[in-house]
Amino acid sequence: MCCDCGRINDKMALDVRAWNCLCGSHHDRDVNAAKNIKAAGQADFNDRGAQVRPGLVPAPRGEAVTHPDAACSTRSVEGISVR
Repeated sequence: MCCDCGRINDKMALDVRAWNCLCGSHHDRDVNAAKNIKAAGQADFNDRGAQVRPGLVPAPRGEAVTHPDAACSTRSVEGISVR
């Protein structure tokens, strides 16, 4: 898919590393794919207007606490203290 105009092209062989879209854009295949993936990840709504991402959910209390002994660990790794 062209990241500039959105045109979906036919399948390409994997050895095609660059291509020209009918809109006039010249694309490196990997850079174009990265732009499309980034745009999809940043989309808040799909093409029908429905929210794609779930709302924020607070962490359960048991997952949000810090264990009292975590900051004072005396375990060592290969003789080096992590304290």
